[in-house]
Amino acid sequence: MEPKINKYYCPMKCEGEKQYDAPGSCPVCNMHLVIVGSEKENTDHGHTGNHKHQEHQMHSGHEKYYCAMKCEGDKQYDAPGKCPVCNMELLVVGNGKAESGHVHHDHGEHNHHDHGKHDHGKHDHHGHGDSKKASGTYYCPMRCEGDKTYEQAGDCPECGMHLVKEASAVPSGTIYSCSMHPEIKRNKPGSCPICGMELIPEAGDIESEEEKAYKKMAKKFKVAILLSVPVLFIAMSEYIPFIDLEIIAPKKVWNWIEFVLATPVLFYSSWVFFKRGWSSIIRWTPNMWTLISIGVGAAYIFSVIALILPDLFPPQFQDGNGNVHIYFEAVAVILTLVILGQVLELRAHSKTNSAIKALLGLVPPVARIIRNGMEEEIPLEEVRPGNILKVKPGEKIPVDGKIKEGTAVIDEGMITGEPIPVEKSNGDKVTAGTINGKTAFEMEAVKVGSDTLLAQIIEMVNQASRSRAPIQKLADVVAKYFVQIVISVAIITFAVWAIWGPEPAYVYAFVNAVAVLIIACPCALGLATPMSIMVGTGRMAQAGVLVKDAQAIEEMNKINTLIIDKTGTITEGKPSLKEFTSFGELSDEDILRYAAAVDADSEHPIADAIVKGAKDKGVGIFKVEDFESVTGKGVQAMYKGEKVGLGNDRLVESFSASISSENRELVKAWQAIGQTVMYLLRGKKVEGIVSVADAIKPTSAKAIKDLQSMGIEVHMLTGDNELTAKAVSDSLHLDGFQANCLPDDKYSKVKELQEQGHIVAMAGDGINDAPALAQANVGIAMGTGTDIAMQSAEITLVKGNLDGIVRARDLSAKVMRNIKQNLFFAFVYNALGVPVAAGVLFPFFGILLSPVIAAAAMSFSSVSVISNALRLRR
Repeated sequence: MEPKINKYYCPMKCEGEKQYDAPGSCPVCNMHLVIVGSEKENTDHGHTGNHKHQEHQMHSGHEKYYCAMKCEGDKQYDAPGKCPVCNMELLVVGNGKAESGHVHHDHGEHNHHDHGKHDHGKHDHHGHGDSKKASGTYYCPMRCEGDKTYEQAGDCPECGMHLVKEASAVPSGTIYSCSMHPEIKRNKPGSCPICGMELIPEAGDIESEEEKAYKKMAKKFKVAILLSVPVLFIAMSEYIPFIDLEIIAPKKVWNWIEFVLATPVLFYSSWVFFKRGWSSIIRWTPNMWTLISIGVGAAYIFSVIALILPDLFPPQFQDGNGNVHIYFEAVAVILTLVILGQVLELRAHSKTNSAIKALLGLVPPVARIIRNGMEEEIPLEEVRPGNILKVKPGEKIPVDGKIKEGTAVIDEGMITGEPIPVEKSNGDKVTAGTINGKTAFEMEAVKVGSDTLLAQIIEMVNQASRSRAPIQKLADVVAKYFVQIVISVAIITFAVWAIWGPEPAYVYAFVNAVAVLIIACPCALGLATPMSIMVGTGRMAQAGVLVKDAQAIEEMNKINTLIIDKTGTITEGKPSLKEFTSFGELSDEDILRYAAAVDADSEHPIADAIVKGAKDKGVGIFKVEDFESVTGKGVQAMYKGEKVGLGNDRLVESFSASISSENRELVKAWQAIGQTVMYLLRGKKVEGIVSVADAIKPTSAKAIKDLQSMGIEVHMLTGDNELTAKAVSDSLHLDGFQANCLPDDKYSKVKELQEQGHIVAMAGDGINDAPALAQANVGIAMGTGTDIAMQSAEITLVKGNLDGIVRARDLSAKVMRNIKQNLFFAFVYNALGVPVAAGVLFPFFGILLSPVIAAAAMSFSSVSVISNALRLRR
């Protein structure tokens, strides 16, 4: 009898029904493979037991259940079933011994394996592991309940705002697939078993919950605007002399058409607003949603009753044909405008984590590990402290560590913000995400995953995004009091008419109370802020100021402290030739000619600056021989049989040259004003010096002076040295500066100033500025800087000059003034109409609120708002 050959499969069905010939782990999720045919045994062992417990629970009625994965901590459930987070069968409390064998066999072991070798997040995809990682952490951007977070996407129970997801600071496990055969998926690099092509890392799920919510609301907006436009046309046609729709059909038919078109706008596109309004009522936290839901709801109900039962209304509300004026166009238009605002808001939220995603993209998905003298590519998440890694020319460094063998020139601009790469040799530290130069080296991994500096930067950006509480919109503040007043007036109106009104008293009471709510519904309120913001942001864009978040306009008007980075913000952001002078027989021009000749074959940014400077000055460059880059010292070459060099003090020592005290003082003086000085050597003699510096932008001085005249303190935080920082600060008369700043220093300084009561704007252009840009009340990015800085900021200056901040401050003041004027126009006509709607004129003149007057009030307020907002274009 032939021995039975077992087949194995993955219980997570990662590759469908695929079976394997040998035991092991799933190549996708790393779960242990299960023998085909063992389902019955597993079921008997696990689920049957659970069913028995469930049956017992039904009889006993007092047992508690829990999730073995502890998805919601120690939470217990009263009834059997499945965990609402990971979908696992719940277990009976107190019977852990009976259940533990099953749990540890199927899950605990895998989780242990996961933490030890693979990224925990891969199992979360399948519903295992920490629920927080599986579902993400959501928070309200308005911080209604402080730091409270939620495990699922949705709306804030307090204000109704869409919850925002906090992105993970550590990239999840990378899956590799074949571009020709996408069904092939592996958890490590390699070749496709079908075609042999190299597997490539997948981008993963790039659509966040915010993006999905944005698309959903955008779809509702399209439906709303498609239906609202014809409703508005029908309603407004009676005010257009050359259009008479009653020639085609009676007015009552057109009223029914308005009802059919407006109803989906309310129940499909806008029902969530009424849920928010109801939530605000039962919590007694009046806001915009309260006003909109009550006003629009009253207008809709009034219109439906008027359409179906017009005879219920007093003669004052009827026209010659017995029709009562309806407000379906107001319902549709107001809700469509509100949806537009929500679409714009969700669009901004959908980009909340774009900076974090970009930061995660700074590290490579794989690392090149050296094992037994052989190189092997492994997923980044498998790198462990102590591993020896190989970094090739031009590659990004995968983790924090130190160089074990070789030398390198590394661009650390993402950390320090400085444009000049740093030379590294054995024992020197290197940082994840920084870029290697033209050499290869070996490094020892020291910090991996969430311990790396890059991960800490990501976490700071994350924390800043959560901790910054947006200022409540002025419209909400006004609405809070307006709602209470209107509701009080409506209640009083109903009571007065019901007690002292003519018969039918209750009909008069109901109609007039509803009329108060309708006339109070501010049609123009939906336009007041968006119109000013739309026109204002367009005007700011013309001035080279791009606004990503409308809230930044309000905040920009209030700032009293501005923090600016040096490199790329105050300065040009790249080294350029500054000065050159001779110490002896050569002329000054010869010093520059020799320096450019030696540097001509160098790939260092300082060398590029010197060569470019020489060419710009028309200085001819001769050819040298035997060029050599001397790590940590400079460069040297041979010219006409004589050794020539350009470098620092260590190169001077290697040439056995000396510098006079007088010349040494000149070098110190240049360094004191922020210049990087290099010595030109010929033979054993120092012939002169050449300096480069990051030049201050021509517009910086005037812009800083203008900002200070507006009452704004200007401080500089830079990763550069103390001497250079002081030189720049003194020349620009700044209010303060801090040198040698790392990303967390800038971030901490912003928080410190905010805690002292300052309203802080931060201007920067580098990755190292991202946490501070996100934490500041207003983040301002230079358009000439990195994409990550721009994604972390609310405002981007197209030209990257500080005078753009002056324009942004001036225009923000005008926009905020315009919004306040619009809010006045949005309410004044309606507020004047409320007493008339309540019937104060009826005892004296027999006048009740005419629907024509109500419509006119809405129209006038809207026209006033639009006209006033358009003034911002001038």
